[in-house]
Amino acid sequence: MHRTFKAAIGALASVAMIALTSAPAYAVSTAPAKDSAPAYFVMTDYTRNEFVVKLDKPADIEHARELLSGQTTDRPHILGRIKHNTASYNPRWSYHLAPETIGFFDVAIEVCDATIPYVEDYLDEAGGAFLPGNVWCDWSSRLVREVPAPQ
Repeated sequence: MHRTFKAAIGALASVAMIALTSAPAYAVSTAPAKDSAPAYFVMTDYTRNEFVVKLDKPADIEHARELLSGQTTDRPHILGRIKHNTASYNPRWSYHLAPETIGFFDVAIEVCDATIPYVEDYLDEAGGAFLPGNVWCDWSSRLVREVPAPQ
């Protein structure tokens, strides 16, 4: 019985995490501003692999630039929902993050944590028990630089 209770609590925590991460509370709008261009940033994790994310919300772009400049250390890690296909700006990987779902975090629950290459290796399992709801929150993620928009 105790094991069943722990499993139920774990499942509830997973659902809560997905619900809470689907729309970051700090964002004024989840839609990109009509007059702003998206920005592209390289993130890495402890594996030192690089992964490009496309940010299209002005508040997120500003936050990313503040992280890179050292103006802030708040919410340094990246989370979002995985799309199971390659993006033109991130050709090395078979997946990318949907720009409209990307946010930043300080701490997150373990169910969404995985490294960049681990997600690639187990991409066919993402969305089920592995990364429920396709929510990915690499605990060791950090931005390393901004890159130009792809041509």
